[in-house]
Amino acid sequence: MGAHAAHGLEKYLSEQGIEASEITKRLDQCEIAVRYHLVHAVALLAVGLSLPRPATKRKNLAAIFLALGIGLFCGGLYSMVYLGEMGHWAIVPSGGLCFMIGWLVLALAALTDNEQY
Repeated sequence: MGAHAAHGLEKYLSEQGIEASEITKRLDQCEIAVRYHLVHAVALLAVGLSLPRPATKRKNLAAIFLALGIGLFCGGLYSMVYLGEMGHWAIVPSGGLCFMIGWLVLALAALTDNEQY
């Protein structure tokens, strides 16, 4: 998504007949979505690699909320960028809330889970 945003999205949107100010807005939205997608995908990978077997419930819950955040927050922004609409207004804020819950649960897991390897 980031590569397309950097190398082809502006042309794609201009070919759709979208005004320059709207293109700028959508490029900014795409940059935000890509940034959050990248950071949380790496965090999700780190959570997965740090899981003991069997995984703790808190880390599983954190991973679920981080994945939901990616889908809702980034997906909603991508929808705005490519389709011009995101569906329901609460999709992006709900994804942001999922990110916050995921990070809080992960912090709680880091502070309270006693894992022995």
